[in-house]
Amino acid sequence: NQTKSLTLPTTMVLPHLNHASSTAKLAARRKLLSPALFTCLQRPLPFYLPQMKSKSSAPSSNPSCSSSDVYDSASHNAAAFDARYNLNSNNAPFATSWRSRQMKMSNQNLMKPHPRLPPNIIPPSPNYHPSFFPSYAHTGRVGPSYLPPDHVLIHDDDSIAKMRKAAQLARKLLDYACHPSIARAGTTTEQIDSLIHDAALANSAYPSPLNYMGFPKSLCSSVNEVVCHGIPDTRRLELGDVVSFDVSCFVGGVHGDNCATIVVGDVNDEVADTLGDATINAISEQNSKRNEEASATPSLDKDWRSIPYKNKFNSDEEEEKFVTARRLVQAALESRDEGVRACKPGGCLSDIGSAIHAVADAYGYDTVRHYRGHGISSDFHCAPYVKHYRNIEGMELIPGMIFTIEPMLTEGMAECDEWSDNWTVVTKDGGRAAQFEHTVLITDTGVEVLTVP
Repeated sequence: NQTKSLTLPTTMVLPHLNHASSTAKLAARRKLLSPALFTCLQRPLPFYLPQMKSKSSAPSSNPSCSSSDVYDSASHNAAAFDARYNLNSNNAPFATSWRSRQMKMSNQNLMKPHPRLPPNIIPPSPNYHPSFFPSYAHTGRVGPSYLPPDHVLIHDDDSIAKMRKAAQLARKLLDYACHPSIARAGTTTEQIDSLIHDAALANSAYPSPLNYMGFPKSLCSSVNEVVCHGIPDTRRLELGDVVSFDVSCFVGGVHGDNCATIVVGDVNDEVADTLGDATINAISEQNSKRNEEASATPSLDKDWRSIPYKNKFNSDEEEEKFVTARRLVQAALESRDEGVRACKPGGCLSDIGSAIHAVADAYGYDTVRHYRGHGISSDFHCAPYVKHYRNIEGMELIPGMIFTIEPMLTEGMAECDEWSDNWTVVTKDGGRAAQFEHTVLITDTGVEVLTVP
């Protein structure tokens, strides 16, 4: 490592090195990072050479927990869950065959396209300054990035402040979409999309998915075997559906992005009657209060929103559907959180995938390879691209990097197909999927989750 007296522009970019390079290629890449390229910088900045960790020639980053530690911890959590719900007991209503039984049930009720309303494109208007819109808002065509290809943006303090604001609003919108008074049986995902669309505008933000490369809605809603990029439509949600909502917004010239998965109707009956007013601000206040209560009572039976689970079922079959869905969601949440914990300055991008894959293995699930996390700024998607599986992605994590971690875990195999709409991604074997996503910032001392309430 070298320290130079350099000055920091509004943004700084570093090459994104995907894999181990030959000596000649690495030397050429290092030349790109010569301090002479940063003569316009205006304040001291730590400058790291090289920006690549070759797995064939350098040790990995030694994160706080190795992937074996992560596997052991996740195995303990999976075993505790199975013991609590008697998933592996031959005396239980549903024994070890629950995996094959749930796969069979999923395949008997596969998702299919439903009618949907035309896209609610937001036209240019005196009500909106031109900077309100991302480049693709009116054409569906993503404009050229100001970043050189395969380079990574290092955010300065002003850019981080904008990203933090956008990420927090994205989380507020996500909590709204996922609240059980909103995402409930009988509601369509198109109705939820409309609520998020209006809520984004009410908060002076543009819903990022809308017209991105022609995507016709303001959020992605992925139900059961749909892995990602599901298009909201008129299908009504059913009790026990596994639904991922990917909610993003563009505000202040940058994007915020996050995702979470819920099980429709998985709410304690007593709590369901006290959910209160289903406005975005009321829900935000409710979540803050419940999070405080959950911190005071660690044993509280809760999901990621600190709301107690459903505990009364009409049949053993219904209970199995809910419990096994809950298990998949828990694993996806845990995999994301372990991916976040693997981040630190001087760490390696591949540490994230190793941690996520370890959790998937511990629970007996698979992790999708084809879709990845990504850098984010005024560009919705840019480098670095984060693999959610074991890999040799040899990039060092540097303070100022901002990217998403968004693993997709599958009940069966991770292989996917895409529908003819060119968006909806489903598991090839019909198994259910779950996803969680955070936007994170690498700091001088560790990692900061930006998508917090």
